[in-house]
Amino acid sequence: MRAFAVDTYKQPIHEVDVPEPAVGARDVLIEVAAAGVNQLDEKIRMGEFTAILPYKTPLVLGHDVAGTVVRTGAQVQGFTPGDQVFARPRDHRIGTFAERIAVDQADVAPAPTSITPLEAASLPLVALTAWQALVIRGNVQPGQRVLLHAGAGGVGSIMIQLAKHLGAHVATTASGKNADFVRDLGADVVVDYRTQDFEKELSGYDLVLDSLGGENLEKSLRVLRPGGTAIGISGPPDPVFAKKAGLSPVVRLAVAGLSAKIRPQAKKLGVTYEFLLMQASSEQLRTIAALVDDGTLRPVVGRTYSFDETPQALESLAKGGSRGKTVIAVP
Repeated sequence: MRAFAVDTYKQPIHEVDVPEPAVGARDVLIEVAAAGVNQLDEKIRMGEFTAILPYKTPLVLGHDVAGTVVRTGAQVQGFTPGDQVFARPRDHRIGTFAERIAVDQADVAPAPTSITPLEAASLPLVALTAWQALVIRGNVQPGQRVLLHAGAGGVGSIMIQLAKHLGAHVATTASGKNADFVRDLGADVVVDYRTQDFEKELSGYDLVLDSLGGENLEKSLRVLRPGGTAIGISGPPDPVFAKKAGLSPVVRLAVAGLSAKIRPQAKKLGVTYEFLLMQASSEQLRTIAALVDDGTLRPVVGRTYSFDETPQALESLAKGGSRGKTVIAVP
């Protein structure tokens, strides 16, 4: 079976021949029609997440899939061959940059019926991230003020739509050329990150979703009201995450060190910092599919690549400049 893998961290991905997936009793074997490309794929390739996601190489990358059910395990219920589905396979079972993948049924949902497989493949990781950040962690209520960074990107373009659906007042950062685009998605305030400093433009926000980290995260703390929360989706991980993830004491100590700078800053300002690494969920994907089909959410696919061009698709993330998600079409 054709797939694209990284042999060692920091090396480019390349095509490999791998065995057909083993299908467990709870697994759904999916013929891949399309696979979304995420910053998480690149961070894993570069070895940036080894403390919390210690994968062994060689490793087939890919966290988003849309396709057709080929076969199901003996204990699977609700899926039959021929069903159109989408999924974000759970951590340690990734590998959607391949012709087929076996996914636990608890991570799979029927694909939205109103969109194409390419569009469906753009959604799982970013939509689950948005749902878990805004609904589960953030508990966003009507009228609350929410800042979402990088609003024209894959995560941001979905977060804006979901936050607006929840009734929030939404601010976002974007380039000037994307200002109208993010306003069309639902943003109330747009800060041009190239010409404006969002820390000087915004204040009194209830929640910030940060996908950039570093200085951007530090400045985000300062636009929050007292008692507000900043959620980081690119890091740094915090001790609460490490404990919930069941990491070893040694790794937990290392993780605490990674966020040792940002946590005291948050405490001094009277705000909270949390790290979010989204979890796979069939139930949440079903809710997301319903929001797509009723017109609340619309996927944004900025670039598409052929399966042969998978390495170029991953490389394109570093170049930036694309609206929404990058998606690979698998023949």
